[in-house]
Amino acid sequence: MKLMIAAMPDDVAPARRLERETGLPLSEIGVHAFPDGESLVRAPGAAETVILYCSLDRPNQKLVELGLAVSAFRDLGAKRLVLVAPYLCYMRQDKAFHTGEAVAQRFIGALLAGWFDRVVTIEPHLHRVKNLGDVMPGTETAALSGAELLAQMIASDGAPAGVLLVGPDAESRAWTAAVAKATGAPFIVLQKNRSGDRDVEISLPDDADVKGKRIFLVDDIASTGATLAAAARLLQLKGAGRIEAAVVHAFFKERDEETMRDAGIERVRSTDSVAHRTNAVFVAPLLANALKEERR
Repeated sequence: MKLMIAAMPDDVAPARRLERETGLPLSEIGVHAFPDGESLVRAPGAAETVILYCSLDRPNQKLVELGLAVSAFRDLGAKRLVLVAPYLCYMRQDKAFHTGEAVAQRFIGALLAGWFDRVVTIEPHLHRVKNLGDVMPGTETAALSGAELLAQMIASDGAPAGVLLVGPDAESRAWTAAVAKATGAPFIVLQKNRSGDRDVEISLPDDADVKGKRIFLVDDIASTGATLAAAARLLQLKGAGRIEAAVVHAFFKERDEETMRDAGIERVRSTDSVAHRTNAVFVAPLLANALKEERR
């Protein structure tokens, strides 16, 4: 076999959607958990090129099993391994902020670069290092934009004239602008000061007018929803109308969702880059387009 998709057990459902988009055969990687916490991983078959689907949320367990899968496929003769990880873990820690801290981005980047010939992901959470290729030197990379995905969410229910897109912080400016371009809607970017995982202060630009506007808060990742909730409280105080949120990667828990509702966010939607109850848009078409060159 020349080309196949292989999915880790937790990723079979989104991998099925990629199978339908590409027409490529899909197999599930076998994983057996032993009582002592170790895993037995079994590759389901061999191909010249294996597209390995594994979104890297909950990475501390997944990375070990992913590495074992890589070893199994190489042993079966795979010449090219392509990682499709819609969410890519450990990209935020790109420097040591205190003496003795591990630079997780550098370590994980080197690890994956050693395992895979190509890595495909969506909106990696990069800060000071802007190019995914710099995180994984020597390996082909594709960091896909989630702007069109969020634009689909916003347009799916016929968002009326008067909608305003709001980015929660300065880091979101570039891709909030990209979502705005895709939707044709205006946007503003808030200013954020974070003092803890759930402690966030938000301020509005001096010239911003949100009164009566339908607001879509847009962000690449929502871990606890604290930033979105703080933004919504401020926007309500300034007279905003209906407030919704659209994010690429959703991680927040049910209690966080309640906090966001209490803050005034009526609906939160996400892509299926990570399995979550708010999933509303599938990433498979975007991934399939990026994988076209593997079929040549």
